[in-house]
Amino acid sequence: MRLGFAGTPQFAVAALDALARSGHTLAAVFTKPDRPAGRGQAVQASPVKQRAAALQIPVLQPASFKTPEAEHTLRSLALDALVVVAYGLILPVGVLAAPRLGCFNIHASLLPRWRGAAPIHRALLAGDSTTGITIMRMEAGLDTGPMLAVRTLPITSDDTAGTLHDRLALLGGELIVDTMDSLAAGTAEAVPQPAVGVTYADKINKAEARIDWSLDALTVVRQVRAFNPWPIAESQFEGAQLRVWEAELAPRGAADAAADPGVAVASPVLPGTVLAAGNVGIDVACGVGVVRIRKLQLAGRKPLAAGEFIKAHPMVGARLASV
Repeated sequence: MRLGFAGTPQFAVAALDALARSGHTLAAVFTKPDRPAGRGQAVQASPVKQRAAALQIPVLQPASFKTPEAEHTLRSLALDALVVVAYGLILPVGVLAAPRLGCFNIHASLLPRWRGAAPIHRALLAGDSTTGITIMRMEAGLDTGPMLAVRTLPITSDDTAGTLHDRLALLGGELIVDTMDSLAAGTAEAVPQPAVGVTYADKINKAEARIDWSLDALTVVRQVRAFNPWPIAESQFEGAQLRVWEAELAPRGAADAAADPGVAVASPVLPGTVLAAGNVGIDVACGVGVVRIRKLQLAGRKPLAAGEFIKAHPMVGARLASV
């Protein structure tokens, strides 16, 4: 088939690569306009634009699809289908109908759970045990279109938003090629999403990464995993920002959570107090249970393993503060 591709961030690159290796033709790639990024605010091309250039695929960067000119450009490509992955621009109804077979989205969740902008983060924050990829035909609603393919992926106890992002990106690339092959063969079937189980994955706010040590340990660990590699869960140590990159339930915290995570257990010390510190980690009291920090970072310094960090910063008895 003759395909178009619309995507912007790194998550979309795996799908672009997979389609470029397939037997289908990529007529054009759409991505958001270049914008300032980084500390120097230098104008940078998106990861998708950079990859498309390396693949020698024509790149188009409309600021919006809500203009007759943008829609005309898309229609002039005479596409069989447009694959959309984390594009970042709203596609009006006229644009969705422009390709012969429609527009198809790679969504990083098992729809209808976690419709919206941040399904990976929300799945980790909620403690989901599985996630996956859904390929759907796009319509006017927010991630409400009928599903053509679904594939599940287990969430491991070590997964962060970063590791899950990479695994789901590769899975999405595999599944979109299978789906395009089925469309080309006329064997693809679209089924409506279930009416029950709908949840929404709101965009991440950096304020959500602030650790509240009065919460239970399991909630704090999920927060650390969900916000790695961005925006990174944070606390304060001696008045300075302390970013927590890796954490787990300490043995005591695991026991409390397994017994009954919904029941508050009186702690002998104030939440945020460092109970122990060693090469295995830094144990911090929570409202219920104990979190073991394995990797952390002071503002302006590089991330360090707990054992390295405590060589310069004695921690036992100190109290980490909520931001």
